[in-house]
This record gives sequence, C-alpha cells and structure tokens, in this order.
Amino acid sequence: MSELHRTLGLRDVTLLGVACIVGTRWLATAAHAGPGSVTLFLLAGLFFVVPIAQSVGVLAGRRPDAGGQYVWTRDDFGEWHGFLAFWLYWVGIASWLPNAAMAYISIAAYAINPALVENRGVIVGASVIAIWVGVGVNLIGARVGRWNQNLGGVATWLMVCLLLGTAAVVYLRQGSATVLHLAPPMGLATLNFWSQIAFALTGIELLGMMGGEIKDPERTIGRAGWMAGMISVFIYSSATLAMVVLRRPEETSVLFGIMQAAQAGAAWLPVVFGVLSTCTMLGQFGGLVSATARLSYAAAKDGLLPPVFAEVHPRWRTPHVSMVALAGVGTALLLVMQLGDTMRAAYQELVSMMVLGSFTPFLYIFLSAWKAGLRVAPVCGIAVTLIALVFTALPTEDVGSVWLFEAKILGGFLLLLGLGRWIFRRSQLRVRRGLPSGG
Repeated sequence: MSELHRTLGLRDVTLLGVACIVGTRWLATAAHAGPGSVTLFLLAGLFFVVPIAQSVGVLAGRRPDAGGQYVWTRDDFGEWHGFLAFWLYWVGIASWLPNAAMAYISIAAYAINPALVENRGVIVGASVIAIWVGVGVNLIGARVGRWNQNLGGVATWLMVCLLLGTAAVVYLRQGSATVLHLAPPMGLATLNFWSQIAFALTGIELLGMMGGEIKDPERTIGRAGWMAGMISVFIYSSATLAMVVLRRPEETSVLFGIMQAAQAGAAWLPVVFGVLSTCTMLGQFGGLVSATARLSYAAAKDGLLPPVFAEVHPRWRTPHVSMVALAGVGTALLLVMQLGDTMRAAYQELVSMMVLGSFTPFLYIFLSAWKAGLRVAPVCGIAVTLIALVFTALPTEDVGSVWLFEAKILGGFLLLLGLGRWIFRRSQLRVRRGLPSGG
C-alpha cells in the first residue's frame, strides 16, 4: 500500500498537466519564428502529444503507482534501463530549472520595468525564491500543493483569453501585423524547430509519476492526459496566432515577446501578464519538481538510491528529501551560471547535452507502450523522439568548430551515462551485500 495520500482528482490532474506542459516563454519563441509555428504546434499535437497521451494512459492503467516511466521501464526492460530512464530525466529537469527560472523572472521584471532585466542580482535572487516557493508549496502536501498547479493552469487560461481578446480587437480595427501564411517553410531548419516545438509539448509523462497520489489513477491519468494535451496544443497554437496578429515576427523578442504583444493592448495589460506568467511559473515548478521527485522516490524504494530518498514526511506525506534534493541541485546550477562567462558558456553546452538526455526516456515510454499492445502511437512517438535527438546533436550555424561541438555534446552525454552506470552498479553491490544503499 502506498505511503503517499491519494488526494488528486481529475480536475487537479488535468490542471497539473496543463501547468507542466505550457510554458509561456515558448510562445515568444514560436511567434518570433512566424505564423508557420501554429501549424507546427498542430502537427506536434497529432504526432507527439496524441501518442504520448495514449501511451501514458495505457501504461498508467496497468501500473498506476508512483514512479511512472521508471517503474514501466524497469518492469519491461530491467533494472538498469529503469534506472537510466529515471537518471536522464531527473538530471534533465535539474538542468532545466535554472534557465526556466531566469527566463520567467526576466519576463516578469520586464513587465514592471525593462531596466530591471539588467540587474543580475535581482533576477538571480528572485529566481532562487521562485524555485523554492513553487517547490515549497508542494512540499507540504499534495492536498495543498495541488492549488499551486491549479492556479498555474487557470493563470495560463486567463492569459490566453486576454491575448486572444486583444488580438481580436486589434484585428478588427487595423488588421493583422503579419501576413498569416500558416504553411511553415520546408527545410532542415523547420524540422529542427519542430523538434523544439515537440519538446515544449512534453509534460503528460509527469502525470504517470504522480500515480501514488491520484484518486482512481487507472482511469484518471488517461483521461487527464488527453484533456491536458489537447488543451495545451490549443493554448500554444491559438496564442501564437494571436501574437503574430499583434506584432511582426522579426520585431518579436524570443524572450519578452509576450509582453511586447500585450503592449499592443491596454497599458495595464503587460503588468497583468507579468502576474499571470509568474503564477504559471510557480505552478510549473511545483508540478515538475514534485512529479520528477517521485522517480527518485521509487528508485530509492528499490534500493537504487540511498534510502533517505524514499522517506515520506510523517505529517505532509510527501517524499520531501527527493523534492529538496532536486530543487537544491537546480539552485546550485543556477548559482554556478553566475560565476563568469566561461562557466555560463559551459552551462549552455551542458543544457544542450541534457536535452539530448531528457528526450531519451521517451523512447522507453513508447517501447513499453508497444509491449502493452499499442502500435501506431509508439511508432509516431519514436519517430518524433528520434528526430528531436538527432537535431539536438547537430550544431547550429553559429558554431565555430563542428567537431569540438560534437565532442562536447556527445562526450558529455556519454559521461552522464557513465556516471549513471557507476551509481547503479554501486547500489547493486550494496544491495547484494545487504547494506543500505547510502551506507
């Protein structure tokens, strides 16, 4: 019987999914790329979101307890593959946190006063606070933490509604700022960008990790995954369309684009967007860290991590050590980014390598779905995942030395695999000797 409390209903899980999937900072990137992004979001919804929703629904229905992809991969392919699916995803989320925090806080600061964006101390300090507020609310229990994700999901809806309303008014008055050619340009650059679009739509897999705290998870996770996925595709595609109506792509910042679009409406709108974006951020941080921490919780229960990671707080009924550890690593990486230009450049290479790693676990999800009897969904999902992995490993036009870039990315990925293998083998030896995993 699970030590975690089953407190999350269908509404909570659906809003958790929306909060984890939709990142408002992606809207600026999509709008900057042009109206063709709308079509790319719809295609990613068809060939990636639908397959992942179907796969997660089937797998969670068979094995609904906490741990999600770690448990599914472990049972289907063995302990090492289960640990690898956990390890790569966990490190990927830890590396994602600093960049996401800095981006969201910069957007909020821009809404207050664009000059604040240049104040590194304010941005870094607020980013650290944002990580711990988002995680801290969830730390004291899913019964309380769910309202953080609910607020994040509702804030995203409100922002999109305001954006669509503003775009409709402007369009009726003066037409679109952009010629609305929705067909994306053909070529490798578009395929590369499409893989980023697919990455923006990840998040449904997190619902399976929370199975130990969801009421009737066999039914709830599948239904919530479908609804969250479809809602998120609608939000991304419609909001992107609204933004290109309000502002030309070449004039749209890849970071502050949503605030620039808001400026086309009422003077107060950017401030409202800043507040709503902050709520979205807190819900996303709380949901992502809480769900990902359930991976280390499940791995520790199997003896593959120190037993402290499997501890459940006696009052809050959350895997508090696993959650604090993930937030702590993310915070440490954020602070390391500030040590100098060399360290920041190294961190950006680390992030590229982590994206390569964080997409790999999706292969396991789709392979498990194939073993569960699905056919079309796994094939589509694996194809999109492989495209994303290939383009993550390819250098961009501004890379000076292709061979050096490839050596750093692939070498770093192999180093990450080696470190994971060392941790796994060490834990196995301790289990065989009858020692605690951390002893």
